[in-house]
Amino acid sequence: MTAIQDIVNGPGTLLMLVIGGVLLYLGIKKKYEPLLLIPIAFGLILANLPGGGMSVVPSEFIELDGHRYKNLFEIANDHGIMNFLYYSLIKTGFLPPIIFMGVGALTDFGPMLRNLRLAFFGAAAQIGIFAVLLSSIALGFTPAEAASLGIIGGADGPTAIYTTIMLAPHLLGPIAIAAYSYMALVPVIVPLVTRLLCSEKELKINMKEMDKLYPSKNKIKNLKAVKIAFPIVLGIVVSIFVPSSVPLLGMLFFGNLIKEVGVTVARLSDAATGSIMNTATIFLGLTVGATMTSEVFLNSRTIMIIVGGFIAFAISIAGGIAAVKVYNLLARKKINPLIGATGLSAVPMASRVANEIALKYDSKNHVLQYCMASNISGVIGSAVAAGVLISFLG
Repeated sequence: MTAIQDIVNGPGTLLMLVIGGVLLYLGIKKKYEPLLLIPIAFGLILANLPGGGMSVVPSEFIELDGHRYKNLFEIANDHGIMNFLYYSLIKTGFLPPIIFMGVGALTDFGPMLRNLRLAFFGAAAQIGIFAVLLSSIALGFTPAEAASLGIIGGADGPTAIYTTIMLAPHLLGPIAIAAYSYMALVPVIVPLVTRLLCSEKELKINMKEMDKLYPSKNKIKNLKAVKIAFPIVLGIVVSIFVPSSVPLLGMLFFGNLIKEVGVTVARLSDAATGSIMNTATIFLGLTVGATMTSEVFLNSRTIMIIVGGFIAFAISIAGGIAAVKVYNLLARKKINPLIGATGLSAVPMASRVANEIALKYDSKNHVLQYCMASNISGVIGSAVAAGVLISFLG
């Protein structure tokens, strides 16, 4: 009877349950990022079940005397299992780097290493992060909140979650939903922005024909050795210049290293991409969803985050395309703008979508491997951008 009365007295609770149902529908029926959207949606529902005690409480509820917080045993006893999971796995920033380790073990840096000049378009695509950051500050968000909103433009869910945990944990729910929703909508957003900014002539640029006309003078002789050395060397370089990005990129590079080493550590690679990554994904989704109560989610700031996230995403795509256009003005060897459009993260979906667009204009124009070069560099670029923001605003 009490639960029914809570629903009647609080229409916000009922609305959140409906939102959870919609997200479940998108994940199950439409297959929009189901591996994370389904756990997030169910965590949201659990958090808003009246009397269930499964919502994540704000940090001030676990503060004891202004100098220390309750330990994990006290949190579990006073606030339940979901808060125990959130404050031990999410608030500490533990799970996003673990997921990045699995991503690294699934990633092949080969396309990027063979086409290093294309990696610069991954850097150009990060413009959406900083454009929305500045705009959000102008609209009244704090710099830390604006950075968490802007990072959605990097199109990398774990990076967005990690940055938000470090800078604005009270916005974690809406930002996670926005980040993963727009990643799922890559097949819609990339074609939309591309049609607006690119001509048919540009989309017909055939990269393989360009390679024949202007062959590369510098070819990698031992790609296997380079692929093993790459995560080690770049990890050291990144740690020197952007140490705050090491938790994410360090784990990404470690995962990639055990992949490239091969059969001698195959069990480690299998674990990173299998049981470890899957377990981390489940707990990440459930606990992020559990932060989304009606009090946190149903306000004007959430709407601004949803809109701002879309703008950041679109600007990032446009930034990569603009960088290609500028390059083509100066170089004889032209580049298809679709490669710039994949400079954001969302690997490998963005590359597949771009390749499908290219094939519509020319059935022989396969640009997938070229798009992957830019796409993979976008993963690194968004994590570096997150590290820069955390260094200055954390």
